[in-house]
Amino acid sequence: MSVFTLPLHQMPPAQQPAADMQDLAARVRALLSVRENRSSRIPLGGQMFDVVVTAGGRPGRAAVVQMDDIQLGTCGPVIEDRNSGLLYWLVPPGTASTWGYHGFGLCIGAPYTLTLPALTHSEPPGPYWLRPCISDRLVPPQQLRPLLYQAGPLPTSPSAVQAHLAATDVLGHPAEVMAP
Repeated sequence: MSVFTLPLHQMPPAQQPAADMQDLAARVRALLSVRENRSSRIPLGGQMFDVVVTAGGRPGRAAVVQMDDIQLGTCGPVIEDRNSGLLYWLVPPGTASTWGYHGFGLCIGAPYTLTLPALTHSEPPGPYWLRPCISDRLVPPQQLRPLLYQAGPLPTSPSAVQAHLAATDVLGHPAEVMAP
């Protein structure tokens, strides 16, 4: 058995690393940090996820339970922050570009980042995993949109959510992740 090789002068040129490899490396480091029981900022968009921000409380938690049924057993990842009264639903990347206006949920993607709590952080204080990350499962936006209209977890104003997010360190800009 022989291995086919090209003569050196016929070898294709060495490929340059993809332009987004630095972004991928930052994401991998951040995810490993979360796995090691530390919170970490993750860039939204790209190949990971976007986030839909809704109110929490009783209506928000009821929506999570309904999504458990829709997703046959357990909902995709949801972070709850009782201090702010918000839920963060992790949805597929690119959702922010197609989400549009919604009275009960604001979808955010690139260029923002999201601070993920440690994977073992499953209760207050601070943001925690109401539904943990399981494999590559995310919350399906096609089912989440109508569910939010049914459950009606306020605030109804995306500007109110944006104002809250601007005043906290839950969401930020990618430059904050890349800083040494």
